Amino acid sequence: MKYLIKAKIEIDGVVDKNDVIGALFGQTEGLLSPDLDLRELQDKGRIGRIAVDLKPQNGKIKGEIKIPSNLDKAETALIAALIETVDKVGPYNAKVQVTRIVDLRIEKLKKAVERAKELLKTWQSAEAPDVKDLLKEIQSSLKPAEIIEYGPEKLPAGSEIEKSDTLIIVEGRADVLNLLRYGYNNAIALEGAKGTIPESVKQLASKKQKVIAFTDGDHAGELILRTLLNNVKIDLVAKTPQGKEVEDLTGKEIEMALQNAVPPQQFLSELEKREEKEEVTQKELEKKEEKLAPQITVTEEQQKPSMPLSIEIPENVMKDMNELKGTLEAILYDDNWNVVARVPVRDLYDTLSKLEANKVKTVVFDGIITQRLIDIASQKNVSYLIGARIGNVLKRDEKVVLLSMYDLLS
Repeated sequence: MKYLIKAKIEIDGVVDKNDVIGALFGQTEGLLSPDLDLRELQDKGRIGRIAVDLKPQNGKIKGEIKIPSNLDKAETALIAALIETVDKVGPYNAKVQVTRIVDLRIEKLKKAVERAKELLKTWQSAEAPDVKDLLKEIQSSLKPAEIIEYGPEKLPAGSEIEKSDTLIIVEGRADVLNLLRYGYNNAIALEGAKGTIPESVKQLASKKQKVIAFTDGDHAGELILRTLLNNVKIDLVAKTPQGKEVEDLTGKEIEMALQNAVPPQQFLSELEKREEKEEVTQKELEKKEEKLAPQITVTEEQQKPSMPLSIEIPENVMKDMNELKGTLEAILYDDNWNVVARVPVRDLYDTLSKLEANKVKTVVFDGIITQRLIDIASQKNVSYLIGARIGNVLKRDEKVVLLSMYDLLS
């Protein structure tokens, strides 16, 4: 639109906007040729949307009318004069008076000129940077970003975690440092959280547009992810390649892991399918081991040395034992019932093989105690093997006590 007609209106009664617009159309209709009829002009886009702003005052109405026009100057002036002929709105007397016709093109030009002046002042006032300052800036960019402590828990984090719209949650301090090395300043570490997520992480995550959980691709990482998904708003799940940790990844590997992040629902679905497959495989392996192990007769079993059945198990371990049911997992404890490792049952034999002797005293696992496990437990001086049940074994070792997890829990 090129022009804007501004007029004030006074009405001796209370009406609404539609009444005013109806009066403008109705009382000007037929006064001029059809080509200059307000309704016809609006249909053709020559006249814009009529805006009416009304305010009641002592039982009357006062207000302003704005009519955009794309007509030429003479036609716009004629329309302006035409609306001043409106003398009634509904049953009430009314008076319309045009106060101004604005040339919108000139107004735009004035604003552009004023803005150009401001830009020119800013441009001229900007001083050329000192070469020394430029060199300092370049050198500072080469320094790795510093790690900060966030929240009352003093969690390791990047300096941009509050400014960035995206938050990356990792496991430990070393993970944050590695991400900082490659320019990711928006990560925060849980720093060894076991079972509980720091309150600072929960509150920070709730403010972000996107939250990515980025953990190691091992079993411990999966456990941390489960805890996060149960306590924090997570939008995407990213994992390292199998056998690698976040702290060891290259910049390219970090980029790929974050690009391949998936929604939590997809991660849980894939995890469930894999666990179902592993459960079937574990059961098949146990069946094969049972078939291969020679069967012992009742008489032979009775001739075996009696095993001590008394064992004082701490309450927290009994709780772990109860939670292990149906998981196909194993927990290894030292002499003081501290957790040494937590692994899938399929990896239990290999894990014990790699550990030093006397490092593990008790193994609790959701699986069958086989001859193979008894032999490796004996070699590593494990005192107790507590499984879902005891399979058919050829020989027992007096040093290794075999117990049923389900018997202890009953």
